[in-house]
Amino acid sequence: MSTQRFETINDIVNQVAVETGMDPVTDVFAANDFVFTQLTHLVTTCTEELMELFDWQILVREHQIITQEGETGNYALPADFGYMIPQTGWERNENVPLMGPLSAQAWTYLLGRDLVGSTIYASFRYDQNELRIFPNDPVTPNLNINFEYISRNVIKIAGADPVEYTDKAENPGDVVLFPPHLIKRMLRMKFLDVKGFDSMKASDDFWQALQSWKGKDNTAGILHAARWRYGVPYLGFNNIPDTNFGGQ
Repeated sequence: MSTQRFETINDIVNQVAVETGMDPVTDVFAANDFVFTQLTHLVTTCTEELMELFDWQILVREHQIITQEGETGNYALPADFGYMIPQTGWERNENVPLMGPLSAQAWTYLLGRDLVGSTIYASFRYDQNELRIFPNDPVTPNLNINFEYISRNVIKIAGADPVEYTDKAENPGDVVLFPPHLIKRMLRMKFLDVKGFDSMKASDDFWQALQSWKGKDNTAGILHAARWRYGVPYLGFNNIPDTNFGGQ
């Protein structure tokens, strides 16, 4: 993962400190001024909130579960799991989508009706910080469950070999995996707010930066006045029939 375009916590905090009337320091975590203690803690707050605001491409991860004979169908989520990206869950052996997340009502309906023998799609729900798969207890073996999720580890740890990531701002050389301008605008807004200063202009700057970077974080498709005027759309549920049911 390339991180050359991102900046260290030391650079980010010092830039915001200078913008708000303070002198930069060599190590923002070692500074005796409580202002720098606030700023470094606010970096963690900012990264946590930014992670939740948008599906940033640099934070996208893929997770796979191959179900085994005798398992209950309860699976631990990845250690860095933030949230699943909607509609990315698939059971790839049968090439069908993973249905869910199910509500408590839908889950108990499936259990109560004992639909294991007639359920076409694998389904899931979140419960007790685990991913629960239906059919379950025991789970259907050899399901190839795959989904994409957003990692909450948004900071690259400096000097770690192999590369490691964390969700806490703890070292000056650690690198924040958000556009530098964006994280600085948010940190400045948060800092002025907690100090009780006027943060209206800083808030406007942040939201403008956020909307700008959400549009720049990934490429966009070609716009056409007519749908699919050029090229052929992907095959999908709307243009191919289900097959192999009832011997057809």
